[in-house]
Amino acid sequence: MEPADPVEFPIDGTLDLHTFDPREVKDLVVDYLRACRERGIAQVRIVHGKGKGVLLKTVHSVLGKLPEVISFQLADETAGGWGATIVQIRPEDEGSSRSD
Repeated sequence: MEPADPVEFPIDGTLDLHTFDPREVKDLVVDYLRACRERGIAQVRIVHGKGKGVLLKTVHSVLGKLPEVISFQLADETAGGWGATIVQIRPEDEGSSRSD
């Protein structure tokens, strides 16, 4: 069986996880945030859905470990409520190290 071709999707500041395999989410979030930083996008909306909260927990766990993430919080009702997370990321020129 041949590996699947990479899927191209827009890097526009919104990542909708509904169409991805949950096993891909951790790497996908990291890669997407990196691509956004490279394009100068400082705020990202990650749509994980409301469901049972499994993807929400996974996404928040990943975000909490990334030095380029300044902050993250659930979206307000106009941006998806608790079905989406808004992430603030450091501009690429600020480096990626935290001073803890």
